[in-house]
Amino acid sequence: MSSSASTSAQEPTRRDFIYIMTGAVGAVGAGLYAWPLIDQMNPAADTKALSTIEVDMAGVEEGQQIIVKWQGKPVFIRHRTKKEIDEARAVDAASLRDPQTDDQRLVPDMNGNLQPQYLVMIGICTHLGCVPIGDGAGDYDGWFCPCHGSQYDSSGRIRKGPAPKNLPLPPYKYLSNTLIKIG
Repeated sequence: MSSSASTSAQEPTRRDFIYIMTGAVGAVGAGLYAWPLIDQMNPAADTKALSTIEVDMAGVEEGQQIIVKWQGKPVFIRHRTKKEIDEARAVDAASLRDPQTDDQRLVPDMNGNLQPQYLVMIGICTHLGCVPIGDGAGDYDGWFCPCHGSQYDSSGRIRKGPAPKNLPLPPYKYLSNTLIKIG
């Protein structure tokens, strides 16, 4: 009797099959139920379309600033004058609230060279999210936030007011000497 009892304990029974199939159907059902919940967290098609933009800066004259929209945010692209570049480079970075040199706020072109005449940054004040006024506004020939008086220099670094950080830089790279891809 012991030999027949041991063989029947090792063989799967109809009940074992039903348990396995019930578990498998339950797992597939849970996956099918969860997929729409997980998939809805992916970005919408219109958001994906705005994830990158290309901007040709060839038409931006020296001393001029253009504003483009990237992911719903204003991006300031300024063709700085020699005076603005010299002012930004003359500042001792250690004396700033958010220390960065002017060169640290630039991205190298495809040859590895900096193009200090082009400054690209997100135009949102780091205090409460207002859009600063440009074209040499404020005491530092840069940008002035009209909401609470933050002042940024010609490199977008915070110099005065309640803003805690410099104007942020978007992720961008040069595709040619005057064409950039943001995002």
